[in-house]
Amino acid sequence: MSESLGPAFADRDRPLLSYGLRFSESVLKHADSTFHASRIYVIFSASLVKNTTYPDELKRTLGNKVAGVRVGMKPHSHWSEILQVVADVKKCDADLIVTLGAGSLTDAAKLVSFALANDVSTPEELDTLSPISTRRRDEIKPSKVPVICIPTSLSGGEYSATAGGTDDDTGQKHSFSGALLAPALVILDPELTTTTPEKVWLSTGIKAVDHCVEALCSLKSNDIADGDARRGLAKLIPGLIKSKQDPKNLEARLECQLGARDAMSAATRGVPLGASHGIGHQLGPAGVGHGETSCILNPAVCKYNYKKGANVERQNAIIRILWEDPKAKEIFSQARLEREAADLGDLMDAIIRSLELPRTLGEFGIGEDKLDSIAEYSLKDRWVKTNPAPLNKEGVLEILKMVLK
Repeated sequence: MSESLGPAFADRDRPLLSYGLRFSESVLKHADSTFHASRIYVIFSASLVKNTTYPDELKRTLGNKVAGVRVGMKPHSHWSEILQVVADVKKCDADLIVTLGAGSLTDAAKLVSFALANDVSTPEELDTLSPISTRRRDEIKPSKVPVICIPTSLSGGEYSATAGGTDDDTGQKHSFSGALLAPALVILDPELTTTTPEKVWLSTGIKAVDHCVEALCSLKSNDIADGDARRGLAKLIPGLIKSKQDPKNLEARLECQLGARDAMSAATRGVPLGASHGIGHQLGPAGVGHGETSCILNPAVCKYNYKKGANVERQNAIIRILWEDPKAKEIFSQARLEREAADLGDLMDAIIRSLELPRTLGEFGIGEDKLDSIAEYSLKDRWVKTNPAPLNKEGVLEILKMVLK
């Protein structure tokens, strides 16, 4: 298969998207021809290093271009580890950063490049780049060192010019944007993803579905974003079901990867998302996996907004899309859902359960005693503020209690 190379999104130069070549061959090609890089810093997933030969393959292929290596980072990109990598990258004077793994590595790499451009080396200095900081600096420079991402999950952060990082001291996750740039290149290799744990692959796929659903449910969406989101759903729903049924189906995996790209196209067109993403940002530091936050919250947020009459017609339009998908319809029939009676929350719940993914906070040991602080932090999140049904603390708590157990 020859390489397919071009902008990930038709109307934007960044990031470029490459697929069709083996991941290691593609990295070497673009390190030379696109970035003219000679000192590459690589961040590897710890599980890939432990369980596969792919990291060794990449190091062999890049040879003496590898200037530094980081193995593993905590989920949700903790500031302390980001700053460790910043120091490493400075020390080896890297001119390119490559990530091989899932979403937390992607966010970390974006924040490392952003921090380098702004001479950040301490948590206090990193805080000055956060949009919600009371100490936000006046002049912020754009990201510096280019980033190549080779994703092994479907969360889609490799396509966005935002990044989440968790303050170790407070446990609050901050969303950085503005001068922070998206990665320069995304490389897809569906064979590589067969080593991704099934739960991670499928749950981050639901995160991508959540991008589509919340874009289509948004009261401030637009025709272009809606088209992207519909195309994303058309790839992701059948692709995830086929991936579950046959984990070695590479066509289904590439279908999911391209669906995640479409989902991020929708979510990065200035369309405000909702509480599934907003509250989910704060469930992460509480111990819920990146994709699993959407598995838990999306159906509940859909039901909450529908009950409040906030976006009924938009939800009904998604219901029609899902019932027209043969793979999804098969799931709904197995769940004994009736077309005229099931709301969007019911349909999403059926899809998530068919993939055998988590549905409650209790599955992660989160009890009612934790809900108050999660709600407080959630209210500061931009996507909670743009939820179709306006939310106060009581509203956030109502949603959290819907998914408690």
